[in-house]
Amino acid sequence: MNAIELRELASAVRGSGLIERLERLGPSAVRLTWAVAVLGTDADRDMAAGVAGLGAEEMADAVDKLREARILAAPQDGGSSGLDFFHPLVGTAVYRAIPAAMRVAMHGQAAFAVSEAGLGPTSAARHILEMHPENDRWAVRQLRSAARDYLRAGAPDAARRCLARALREPPALEDRAEVLFELGCSALLSEPATTVNHLKAALEEPELAPELREAVTYRLAQALAHTDRMGEAAAIVAAEAKHSTNARTRLRMQAETFQWNAFRADEEDSPARSRSLARLADHLTGRGKAERYILGLRAWDAMVRGEPAETALRYAEEALEGGLPWTDDNWGFEVPVMVALVFMYCDQPGRADELFNQGIADCERKGWRGAHLSFGLTLLGYIKFHRGRLAEAEDLVHSGLRIADRVGQQIPAQWFALGILIEILLARGRVQEAQELSDTYNYGQVVPGAVTYPDSETVYSELLIARGLRTDAEERLRAVGRRLEPRGMRNPMWCPWRPLLAQTIAHTDPGEAADIAQEAVDSARRFGTPGAIGRALHAAAKVASGADSLALMAEAVRQLERSPAAYELAQALVDHGAMLSRAGLPQDAADLLMRGLESAALCGADALAARAREELAASGLRPLQLRTVDSDSLTSQEKAVAERAAQGWENKRIAEELSIKERTVELLLSGAFRKLGTDRSGLAGLLPHQTRGSGIRGVPPGR
Repeated sequence: MNAIELRELASAVRGSGLIERLERLGPSAVRLTWAVAVLGTDADRDMAAGVAGLGAEEMADAVDKLREARILAAPQDGGSSGLDFFHPLVGTAVYRAIPAAMRVAMHGQAAFAVSEAGLGPTSAARHILEMHPENDRWAVRQLRSAARDYLRAGAPDAARRCLARALREPPALEDRAEVLFELGCSALLSEPATTVNHLKAALEEPELAPELREAVTYRLAQALAHTDRMGEAAAIVAAEAKHSTNARTRLRMQAETFQWNAFRADEEDSPARSRSLARLADHLTGRGKAERYILGLRAWDAMVRGEPAETALRYAEEALEGGLPWTDDNWGFEVPVMVALVFMYCDQPGRADELFNQGIADCERKGWRGAHLSFGLTLLGYIKFHRGRLAEAEDLVHSGLRIADRVGQQIPAQWFALGILIEILLARGRVQEAQELSDTYNYGQVVPGAVTYPDSETVYSELLIARGLRTDAEERLRAVGRRLEPRGMRNPMWCPWRPLLAQTIAHTDPGEAADIAQEAVDSARRFGTPGAIGRALHAAAKVASGADSLALMAEAVRQLERSPAAYELAQALVDHGAMLSRAGLPQDAADLLMRGLESAALCGADALAARAREELAASGLRPLQLRTVDSDSLTSQEKAVAERAAQGWENKRIAEELSIKERTVELLLSGAFRKLGTDRSGLAGLLPHQTRGSGIRGVPPGR
């Protein structure tokens, strides 16, 4: 269409010329254009004739007139039976000109026509949405079927519109609870508060089968949890477990009760829950989905309580046997997420990274754009933070926070994102930006009802410490201790309130600071991962003095070198180098400061890198040329030592085999741990597939 024709068309559409010209063609032509406008892209000659109520001769005459008048487009090559307007503007003008009552009636006719033509429920639903409710069971069936198709296609918003319309039809009494349930599920990701209302209404329906009651109860608990009402969530599933006569349902509701109580800030007897969970997990005889969820909860509980990491990892691996999908329609994503995070806290963030990427991909395939995706992106960012990839972590958490903001205010998804983002900004040295973010959301003034990590009080205390407000930080950290200690949650890797408190009071009460730091070290040693021990030793070194401080810091560096904690290693290297410089050992300091500077730069920890440069300059040293490009690919030497370490070789034997120094082996392994995201125990599972079990000279595969 050329410019002159387009101007003429626009002028005709804006005025009354088009409609007048159409009316001059006769009633049959008018009705046909109305039918085509209502049917839209579904329009073909037979359906349009049926909706318009035209016989074959009337239809043919009307089509010829409308094409000659350039209202309908000429037939396409191939003789297609489809009918299209000459231009979309024409179709819009015709649709708007249809009298309202007639338009509703024609949509009703169109709904039946497209259904009879086999175009599917989504095509029929498009028309039913424009009809008035008429207590039509056929319409309810079509809308529910369309909603299921939309959910499978990853369009939950469209599904929610169909189900809301089905509820207004209304459905038959025996179907009403199911429709309310389906509507609640479709809104869970983006409107959890609305979901609560729908599901509570479903539970009040008189026609509620036991299987449906179980599903509604579970989803209601999940929706309550997503709106930070953990106590209500736990109470609902506990009541269902008590009253259910089905053993499988009772087991599932027990799992849900354990889960939501684990997150409650006001739980009265956490140790008793932990003991019950441990007994149940150890006596499970099957490996169904409910059993796997309980094993996953046991793994998480073992981790937060600071039981040996190998215990938590054993249960996590057992939970994954048989699969823990994020997007199962009948089970939640919370336990799969917790299991993945167990790997992160147990010095295997690379494994957690893999699990999160799989879960997020599943969410995106199903069109989940709400709280689930927000949690996924935010916590993947936290995993990247644990791997020392601060810039990547920041981008991911920003994305998670944007989604959470759309879902609601002061909900768990938002608090997770805020806490992690503040922690990342502090690690990057952007204290003012972190403070502005906190002020925008009143982060330090509102305490969520859930025990979450990053714990809001702990993260906010870090911000206060960075601003020099140690008294306020001390008060908050002691409050965290009073909340977590009675619950037996003592893993400093999960919530490092003790190391932070020790550093906060070191200047005012060095004796208590040393005692608190030692308690954290003891807890970390019980947990047993190099990352946890190294972090706790680092904090203890900073509150000690003299030779003790140097010895603790040196051990902290050695432990962190055995972990994937790249950012924490960079911090310890810089702190150790600065200590040695002040102790009059500039050459020893130089090596540590240069390693710390390079590591900080690779992590994106700009403030730490700047401090390393300042320490080098103060020692009269100039930084050498740094590597500017990082890579996750192992070097040939890193690969060689990692393969041997994965098969159980000691460092001394590796050094002898490769004719290198044992210290060189340690440093090469440290690089491999950082790149792969694991400590030594997880090497075999994360080395590239082509290197696993391939055998090493002198060692049979699998030894």
